[in-house]
Amino acid sequence: MERDAISARAGEYVEREQDPAFSAEVEALLAAGDWKELEDRFYRDLEFGTGGLRGLIGGGYNRMNTLVVKRATQGLAAYLRRAFPEKAAAGGLSAVIAYDSRHYSFEFAEAAALILGANGIKTWLFSSLRPTPELSYAIRALGADTGIVVTASHNPPQYNGYKAYWNDGAQVIPPHDGGIIAEVNAVTEIREITRVEALARGLLELIDRSIDEPYQAMVRSHLFRPDLIRSRGGEVKIVYTPLHGTGAMHVEAVLGSLGLQVITVPEQREPDGDFPTVSYPNPEEAAALELALRLGREAKADVVMATDPDADRLGAAVPGRDGDFALITGNQLGTLLADYIFLSLKESGKMPAKAAMVNSIVTTGMQKRVAESYGAECIECLTGFKWIADVWRKCEAAGSPTVVFGTEESYGYLVESEIRDKDGISAAALTAEMTLYWRSQGKSLLDRLDDLYRINGYWRELGISKYFEGPEGPAIMEGIMAEYRRNPPRTLGGIAVERVRDIGESLWKYPGDPGRTDPVDLPRSNVLQFYLADGTVVSARPSGTEPKIKFYASCCAVVGPGGLEAAKAEVQRKLEAISGDIRQVIDR
Repeated sequence: MERDAISARAGEYVEREQDPAFSAEVEALLAAGDWKELEDRFYRDLEFGTGGLRGLIGGGYNRMNTLVVKRATQGLAAYLRRAFPEKAAAGGLSAVIAYDSRHYSFEFAEAAALILGANGIKTWLFSSLRPTPELSYAIRALGADTGIVVTASHNPPQYNGYKAYWNDGAQVIPPHDGGIIAEVNAVTEIREITRVEALARGLLELIDRSIDEPYQAMVRSHLFRPDLIRSRGGEVKIVYTPLHGTGAMHVEAVLGSLGLQVITVPEQREPDGDFPTVSYPNPEEAAALELALRLGREAKADVVMATDPDADRLGAAVPGRDGDFALITGNQLGTLLADYIFLSLKESGKMPAKAAMVNSIVTTGMQKRVAESYGAECIECLTGFKWIADVWRKCEAAGSPTVVFGTEESYGYLVESEIRDKDGISAAALTAEMTLYWRSQGKSLLDRLDDLYRINGYWRELGISKYFEGPEGPAIMEGIMAEYRRNPPRTLGGIAVERVRDIGESLWKYPGDPGRTDPVDLPRSNVLQFYLADGTVVSARPSGTEPKIKFYASCCAVVGPGGLEAAKAEVQRKLEAISGDIRQVIDR
């Protein structure tokens, strides 16, 4: 990008941005002549994609800042008025906004609320930070037409983001996502209103306890064994960390009201957008749980749990057989929860005639086997919890099957129908109850997991991510996907590729029979899946929210005479070989 063009875009931005801190950043870069940094901030507009916005906080069109948030919200407002013209004409449109502990989350949330107000859309704004699942609950409870949550989930502290929701409480999907994107891209003028005027005209209303208390009651209502919790809940000791995010209030309130022992990591209890005790506030990462695990050892806890900053994901660890804590992956906890839900429904006589769970196409294949062992169905969908919510909604509308659980490998779980997004709070409550139940049966969660392995085979998953930053990043990732499409591998890890599911082209392909294709019954998405002769599935997809390409492998081995250890060794060999083949492509 030429310097004159960069300078012109930067000057335009400085004139339009009303937040002096962001304007000053850009002015300082111009004064210093830092053209490399300026190019990164202005070579494109931060894309409002199908998941909303996510990016580095800072001045510039390719950054998260007040001007970018206002523009996105103006586009959302325009689409909302077009989608519901009668309600718009009657002044009946409404929205809910929540935000987490990240830097500028409140400022971005308030800016969005005032833009909506200026467009005649009443907005309920939480008075202080709240978790993402509560935002989904509030949309449905208040009958709002849309919702926004300001969060960058588990990204590093330099990031923030903005996710848009529809009136069902789920993140937007087609056709609404495309319609919103088109309106955002078409924005030429941003309508504005002051906070004082918005409050005076009833276009802005603050909410808190009126949603908090019903939400917590709803979470408690989905537990299966309240009598067991009342009689023996004090036996389970839980160490919990919100990782400086939004989770403490609800996790402590819900679990505490049940009589469970909850010890919150003191250094991480208070919200802090710097996330000072971790480099990456991701409950999937062992490093983020270091303080919680240390406290778990000291307290001799039965389970350690962590939620990410917006509390929609849950990570967990349990005492291992070597005396230390063992981290449970998202696939493993999802499998344990699925097993516990189906088992509990069966034991209580409440199993629906046609029960189902939903998981994403990159989640472990073990869950399908667990569901089928209870006579239930496992329905797959695209990656992203909005697709799990969409399947759940469609099943409810059709009246069958009855979905009782949704999960994805990236530590997302949904155990209730009152919301339409993953919920780390309810997952924490159910995990606590599940831990107590298996304890009452003389087992740990790891014992139960081993039981499931012996029945369904030993399953293990591999994840590889490669970042491609800068202007050339998208083209590199697209080139990798295009090459895989043109020349799909005949083997991965030395195992024959029998089928390829090209979801982008909506076709099944067969390397051994090039002329044969079959249709794929999923919405189009830039995903390739390689089905190997031994049952392993390897998936490749560019991330929709970050500049990276992600690979997943789900591998299984039968637990035979050699026992679990032999099956684990076999899976390990396969995954190492598959990883080597993938690395040869992405690390060139």
